[in-house]
Amino acid sequence: MNPAVTLVDVALASLGVELLVLIIVRIRGGRGPRPAAVLGGLLAGAALLAALRAALVGPAWPLVPVFLLLALFAHGWDTWSRWRGDGYN
Repeated sequence: MNPAVTLVDVALASLGVELLVLIIVRIRGGRGPRPAAVLGGLLAGAALLAALRAALVGPAWPLVPVFLLLALFAHGWDTWSRWRGDGYN
C-alpha cells in the first residue's frame, strides 16, 4: 500500500482516539471541553483527511467532492456553534 495512504489512515485513527480520550476525561473528571463542542472540528478534519485518502487511492477519486462537502458542512456547524457560545462547559 502507498505510504501516504497509510499515514492518512494513522491520522484518521488518531482523530478517533482523540475523541475517545476527550469523552473519557470528561466522564471521569468533568474536565475539558464537551465532546459535542469539538465534534464539528474533528469531523471537518476527518472529512478532509478522507478526501485526501480518496484522492490518493485513485479509483475512489469521485468521493473527493463528497468528503469536501462534508468538511464544509462540519466546519460551518463548528463555526456556528462557537459563534453561539457553546464553548467548553
